[in-house]
Amino acid sequence: MEHKNPLLNPAATDRFITVGEIMLRLSPPNYEKIRMTSAFEANYGGSEANIAMALANLGVDSTFFSVVPNNSLGKSAIRHLRSNDVHCTPVILSTPEQTPTHRLGSYYLETGYGIRPSKVIYDRKHSAITEFDFSQVDLEALLGEFTWLHLSGITPALGPNCRKLVMDCLRIAKGKGLTTSFDGNFRSSLWSWEEARDVCTEYLPYVDVLFGIEPYHLWRDEGDHSRGDWKDDVPFRPSYEQQDEIFQAFIERYPNLRCIARHVRYVHSGSENSLKAFMWYEGHTFESKLFTFNILDRVGGGDAFASGLIYAMMHAYKPMDMINFAVASSAIKHTIRGDANITDDVSGIHNLMNMDYDIKR
Repeated sequence: MEHKNPLLNPAATDRFITVGEIMLRLSPPNYEKIRMTSAFEANYGGSEANIAMALANLGVDSTFFSVVPNNSLGKSAIRHLRSNDVHCTPVILSTPEQTPTHRLGSYYLETGYGIRPSKVIYDRKHSAITEFDFSQVDLEALLGEFTWLHLSGITPALGPNCRKLVMDCLRIAKGKGLTTSFDGNFRSSLWSWEEARDVCTEYLPYVDVLFGIEPYHLWRDEGDHSRGDWKDDVPFRPSYEQQDEIFQAFIERYPNLRCIARHVRYVHSGSENSLKAFMWYEGHTFESKLFTFNILDRVGGGDAFASGLIYAMMHAYKPMDMINFAVASSAIKHTIRGDANITDDVSGIHNLMNMDYDIKR
């Protein structure tokens, strides 16, 4: 008897896989500060895991690959993914011999309120994924039956073994004809800006869908770096014309790119933000609507944007609907506790796309 998940779309042909680290998240309740709290709420998250969970909740067949220690914390993290309909069969439960420090990475989130911003403290050094020898893994077999691979710049920042893993996965996926997406996701606590640019730029020839325009080198002249980068002096919140120019420079340098998308955040306070996005697709640059919202939990907003765009592309939305669905997905995530956009309500995202906030009965 063949076993199937009735919560996944039976007519879907896309099979999604992502590779990265999942961590334990500890947060003081009720917007308390870490130094004041006497209790922490436990959750699990990580950029790639967040996207797998978001897509699985929307009905996409999603798989996550990682390494976690074979102990109660590692098993609990996998249980959390499985409870959100993510396939975890490839996940490696490592032994102390394989990963000597034998630990699951963690981070502490102090949620901001009003004028006080949120704060994150990482405790992820020597986690299992950073110590595992991936030469033991048959990546050809791992990626063999999938149609879409997603990776991020967080994973290569974790260590040399993870850096090589990302490149190997991209090369194999490209050879097998998978759609590949990559989110730069720079984390200053993990590596330097220049190191991130050096490494992530090497991945660009293997990417189909690119999220964000940093951290990458996009030299005006590859033979003379003194002429600067195309992105130099472009403001964090660019005009349509400025963003279009950058997109065109990316496409000219990397014609393999099918889509580039980035969201732009306007921070009014720790509790209220606005978001919009730009996207290059099929020869044109598109600009989304501007969404303004109050924040319950900001972490994972960028992952929700990425998962929203991937979902829209998988379902062949029109370009303006693609980018508006992605931003609306991110806006809704800000109203949900935890790292991932845990919603199965596609119609609710569509309503937000159309600025329809009325109660649904």
